[in-house]
Amino acid sequence: MLAVLCPGQGAQSAGFLTSWLTSYDVRPRLDELSKAAGFDLHQAGTDPSYDVVDTAVAQPLLVAAGIVTAELLGELSPETVVVGHSVGELTAAAVSGAMRADDAVRIAAQRGAAMKRACADADGGMTALLGGDATEVQDAIAAAGCVAANVNGAGQVVAAGPRAALERLAASPPTGARLRALGVAGPFHTEWMAPAATELESAIETVHAVAQHRGIVSNLDGAMVTTGDMMKQRIVSQLTAPVRFDLCMQTLRGLAVTAVVELAPGGVLAGIAKRELPGVDIVALKNPDDVEAARALARAQHPAGEQLDADWRVVVAPARGTFHPVEHIDLTADGRLGVVSNRSGDIEVTTDATSVLVEWLATDGDPVAAGQPLARVHA
Repeated sequence: MLAVLCPGQGAQSAGFLTSWLTSYDVRPRLDELSKAAGFDLHQAGTDPSYDVVDTAVAQPLLVAAGIVTAELLGELSPETVVVGHSVGELTAAAVSGAMRADDAVRIAAQRGAAMKRACADADGGMTALLGGDATEVQDAIAAAGCVAANVNGAGQVVAAGPRAALERLAASPPTGARLRALGVAGPFHTEWMAPAATELESAIETVHAVAQHRGIVSNLDGAMVTTGDMMKQRIVSQLTAPVRFDLCMQTLRGLAVTAVVELAPGGVLAGIAKRELPGVDIVALKNPDDVEAARALARAQHPAGEQLDADWRVVVAPARGTFHPVEHIDLTADGRLGVVSNRSGDIEVTTDATSVLVEWLATDGDPVAAGQPLARVHA
């Protein structure tokens, strides 16, 4: 099984799209997506003087870059799972087929602009903590008045909060941890982004999202997103909730993923995957020279001649727990199939309301893992 990783803010650098434009004819596609972004993505991605650190620029630019490089890979197997880091979840929505590419870029532009406004009021930032005891790191972050906004994996946590709180953290760092201030506009993925979440919720209401044919693993808790509406809800809630990329990696281990491709600008997430998914083949699209290796890896997960009917879908468990189907199925009403219960509560299992249940692949009371098939449906 192939996993496609979609990078988030901070992966970009000035002029990073230049080599892609000289090696592949992606200019027409960038021009199309520029209309959705509201500015010239070609100029933003190739002009070394363009401010790509600006949140309002960085987010749609990253989503567009991910979409364009994903399209260079060719058709992906329907079993492919997609994972986005922060704004990369909008890239994941487009790559999965759950959202139109232009809608993903447009929402990324609105998200970036809303977060920029919220950051102006918050007067804060983010600091990466590398190494140290996990418990001591969390305690030090809380004691300083910050929030663990990103938990990327073993030894990689990002704290966010007001400037004064980050200064307290720097003055009393946890033992054995290296601190590095990040060049971002404010305290992302915290309660200080609530005004931006309100704006994003209103903007995303207009987007048509479908029950995708490729699964998305959510930053919120590592759960598999099974419907377009669930995806939209989580993209909004993620603005004020920590990015739990460690739980996403845990889900990929549970799914027995055998190959990983990180879209451009690749490198950061591939590095995490190498530590968290030992033995898995990994290619990061750092530059155009990596495309052929990524294509070969993707093709190996989708054997030639494999025929799949896109009207058939397998609904999978969104998280680990115990499966309980609903007593009376009426998919036309709400698309509910049941719940997966665990210590965090009940997580709904839903499918598109136009689907027809064909067969159960799990029964009431079955213990299930994230990504385990529960039912087969047909459009």
